[in-house]
Formats: sequence, C-alpha cells, structure tokens
Amino acid sequence: MTDQELIQKAVEMQKFSYIPYSHFPVGAALLCGDGRVFTGCNVENAAYGSTICAERTALVKAVSEGCTSGFTTLAIAGKGPDYCWPCGACRQMLYEFAPDLLVLAVRGDGQFAQAALRDLLPHGFGPDNLG
Repeated sequence: MTDQELIQKAVEMQKFSYIPYSHFPVGAALLCGDGRVFTGCNVENAAYGSTICAERTALVKAVSEGCTSGFTTLAIAGKGPDYCWPCGACRQMLYEFAPDLLVLAVRGDGQFAQAALRDLLPHGFGPDNLG
C-alpha cells in the first residue's frame, strides 16, 4: 500500500468522528507488515478525559483483532492547516507496540510530513524498560 492510499483511508475515517465538543475530525489508518490496515476516528466524551484519539482507536482495534506487532506506518489526518501529529498519550500507546513506526501527519489540504515515532517520543518507555 502506498503512503497516499493509507492517507486516503485516514481521510475517509474523519466522517465517522464523534466530535460534538471540538468539531475537529481526525481519522487514522495503521498499516501492518502483512498488509492489513486498521482504521479509527476520534470519539469525544462529555468527560473529556474519556475521549479517545483516532490513532489509539486504530491501535486498539488492531490489538483486539489479534494484531500486536508488525505495524509499519500510521497516517493521521486532520482538517486543520497544521500537520496532525499524535498527542503524547498516543505516542506512548503506539511506542508500546511499534517503536519503529513511521508516522504520516496530514493537513487539511492533503499535504503531509513524516517522522519516525522514535523521533516524536525520544527516550520512550516500553516493555524493554521493565527489565
């Protein structure tokens, strides 16, 4: 799957976002090494701390379907003028399963930037840190 195809899947997921508070739809698409793609959208909650981001939704769907490794690329698409990078909580959740993940952050106009998750979460804490 090309980066553009993965980005398109993330953009398409925005329409499923539940965003009555921020009105900021985000979609995500997580690619596995075996070619499977898990998608997600942000789901807000009146108790703001219970809100879940699009990328964590995609990751939790993958894990709940038995895929816990082999993630290669994640596209995150927002509608704003800035690149849609994962928040700190998402970076930590992703690091647990894929510290070598490539992240594609997509702006509302479709342009994207990319970075390695290790660069977005330097000195990340993962399973190897537990001894």
